[in-house]
Amino acid sequence: MLIGSGCDKDEDTVPNVNVNLVLSTTDPRFNDLNAVGGWIYLIGGSRGILVYRFSIDEFMAYDRHCTYTPSATCAIVEVDQSGVIAIDSCCSSQFVITDGSVIDGPAEIPLKRYQTSFDGNLLHVFN
Repeated sequence: MLIGSGCDKDEDTVPNVNVNLVLSTTDPRFNDLNAVGGWIYLIGGSRGILVYRFSIDEFMAYDRHCTYTPSATCAIVEVDQSGVIAIDSCCSSQFVITDGSVIDGPAEIPLKRYQTSFDGNLLHVFN
């Protein structure tokens, strides 16, 4: 008989949640997205969505749900003061928000990424 830490890696995953958001980058609520390197949090996804402006016409969107032990209620990433690293204070995993990859901590799986499309004004975040 095996006794584990309560985390079954095959079943403890970030849930799939339908995401279909459209926002106008000219809306004052999203001013932080008007500059390359800007980011915001949105309501949606499993535990919120992090949107990062990668270039003039490219955005990255990730679920804020940490991929290490997702069943933990504290498994939520927050962008640090550098503006390019998202950290889960629960397990100390760190992810770079330019591509969602793990850079430190026990997480081995990148942040769950959502698709984006941008027409110069409207940003669509979806899966």
